[in-house]
Amino acid sequence: MNRPTAFFNRAYDETMSLLVEARNYVAYQEAADQRGLPPTVRLQVSYESMRVTSRLTQVMAWMLAQKAVHAGELTQAQAVGDEYALSGGAICADPSGSDNQHLPIALRSLLDRSHSLYMRTSRLEEMVRRNVA
Repeated sequence: MNRPTAFFNRAYDETMSLLVEARNYVAYQEAADQRGLPPTVRLQVSYESMRVTSRLTQVMAWMLAQKAVHAGELTQAQAVGDEYALSGGAICADPSGSDNQHLPIALRSLLDRSHSLYMRTSRLEEMVRRNVA
């Protein structure tokens, strides 16, 4: 296995792991965490859960395109097109939320880790684009 493929496999695995953790949080923990919270904070929890989901789905879509490149199903030039580009920049790149002490700690952790992953993936995408240009 060559190094880029191993690297992308690890990044893909990290993304998948966070997606599963986020799904489990929303499915099993979020409602319990919201009980007793004021309506404005419950709204924030819902909003920030959606931000986590947006980040992770954007990263996963980009990772899948890169896996397709490594599998020979797409060219790198195709994969850097707008169709496969990481999007959601303004919302996904915003680091706020994880420092909000009113939000449940599990959600704050997901916000922090999903932001870190999104930003790393954004830098990777930029490197790939420069290499193709």
